[in-house]
Order: sequence, then structure tokens, then C-alpha cells
Amino acid sequence: MAMPTTLIALLRGINVGKAKRVAMADLRAFVEKLGYTDVRTLLNSGNIVFTSPKTNGGDAARRIEEGMTVKLGVSARVTVLTAAELAAAVKGNPLLDVADNHSRLLLAFFNDPAHRRKLTPLLERDWAREKLALGKRVAYLWCPDSILESDLADAVNRALADGVTARNWATVMKLHALCQE
Repeated sequence: MAMPTTLIALLRGINVGKAKRVAMADLRAFVEKLGYTDVRTLLNSGNIVFTSPKTNGGDAARRIEEGMTVKLGVSARVTVLTAAELAAAVKGNPLLDVADNHSRLLLAFFNDPAHRRKLTPLLERDWAREKLALGKRVAYLWCPDSILESDLADAVNRALADGVTARNWATVMKLHALCQE
């Protein structure tokens, strides 16, 4: 029998503005009904840490996406990482020496690790004060002036559309701590 695995589900575009509103209590209850345990949410932006009897996050992403549409009436792309993948992204962050404002340091997680290759051409561009680095399942974006007006963030979103979801460094560190509890 496989050991239970801690997984992190990142829902894209939940509770941003007036669209796609989901109460975190409803989201927790829904994920528990899918058979996952130790379900916890972080903030109000679609961050869920839970335990799965399986090690495959892809199945969890599909089940959460499909079920949310049917049960909660909200459609959103879901990226699921293992706690080990999140820990590797945290440990491998190459931009901590330049990023002095953790709310403007983004980690953009790929739904599919193969999406990384779509971003490699962006490494060749000069982003002025902005910086880009790539990990196995994550792009690191330093947007010192503004995330909303970032040319780099726009380019990553254009390249991957809904195949990526981003969280700032402060949120990633809170998720990482939640996985350690």
C-alpha cells in the first residue's frame, strides 16, 4: 500500500474580483468529499493543502477541476504539486539575492512540466529590471516595479495561458510551512 502524500492544489483565478467566488469552507468540504484528508486552505485565493492516498497529483487536479464545475458551479484550472515539488521550488529559487520585496517575486507553477520549454525563449530577452529563471516545474519572476504592469508576467501568461498559475514568494513560503505541519 502506498504511503499517503501531501499535495498542494493551486486554483487559477479563484476569488479575483467578482467572478469565480468560492468560500474556502465550501472548497475544503468539497475536497474532503472527494476522499482527501487533512484538507486545509490558505488565504482566500484557492490554495489547498491536503493528503492523498495516491502519489499522483495529476489525478487530483482532474478530479478537483471537474468536480468544482459540477458541484460548485465554478470552473478553474488546477495545478497540483507534491510537497516535495514545492520544497524543491523553494530550495531552488535563484532570485532571492535580487528580490527584496517578496510580494513581487512570483513563482509560476506549470500544470505540465513540459510547458517549461515554451518559456526557454524568454530567457534570451533583456527584461531590464525584471528577472526570469526556470526550474523543473516552476518559473521564477522578479517584477520589482509592478506585477500588474510587468512585461515579463504578461509574456509568461501569453506563452502558457491557463497552463500556469502563480503565487508570490510570501504565499509560497506559507504553503511550504503548512506542508511541514
